[in-house]
Amino acid sequence: MDLIITLTGFFVGLLVGITGVGGGAIMTPALIYGFGVPAWIAVGTDLLFAAITKSVGVFAHARQKTIDWLVVLRLAAGSLPGAGLALFVISELHLAEEELNQIINSFLGVALLLTSLVLLFKPRANKNYFSDHTRNRLTVIAGFILGLLVTFSSVGAGALGVAVLTLLYPAMQTSRLVGTDLAHAIPLTLVAGLGHWSLGGVDLNLLAALLVGSIPGIYLGSRLGLKISQELSRRLIGSVLALLGFKFIF
Repeated sequence: MDLIITLTGFFVGLLVGITGVGGGAIMTPALIYGFGVPAWIAVGTDLLFAAITKSVGVFAHARQKTIDWLVVLRLAAGSLPGAGLALFVISELHLAEEELNQIINSFLGVALLLTSLVLLFKPRANKNYFSDHTRNRLTVIAGFILGLLVTFSSVGAGALGVAVLTLLYPAMQTSRLVGTDLAHAIPLTLVAGLGHWSLGGVDLNLLAALLVGSIPGIYLGSRLGLKISQELSRRLIGSVLALLGFKFIF
């Protein structure tokens, strides 16, 4: 079983490297439907998985100076309290695992649908519609919503984060958008993942098996991505995520 999970980690890492789509959107459904992992465990494990794997990319962006740390702080000012609130709600509801899985499946379905819309209809903002003060406040609010969504579903820190930054900061270069979103995703997924771990929602053996496969997969995928049409692959994955989203909800 560990070998199959490691191969799954490799395949997911390959897709992430090729398309840039966040691993949570692919990994969590794969764990739930492919291996029968409870949604609660799949989300918690994938959050820590994301925190570890995204760290590699942040070092590269930091060296290239393609991270806007002020925007990262604004997002985190909203997302970390949002993650804390989500974890508090989960811990205080005292739900049976089946009920908790149903709630997480619903959040997961919504997050997958939103991610698929971003991939299929990539947002473009050519004009700045907000004053600096309004944009700063909206960044914190957007971070709070992302914090809730990511903590409940493990999906959204990647594609949804970039979409939010694209709309709020239209003048920001693409490489800076990606680097900033990646830098923000690490503290968010780390806090959310550790919170799930403290509540018993992480499988460390599963996490280790996924990491062994995903790291070489991401490396190979990033090289293959230069030769494959990213627009086509993003649309194909977006369509699959839309179908998965409907399945999780209905």
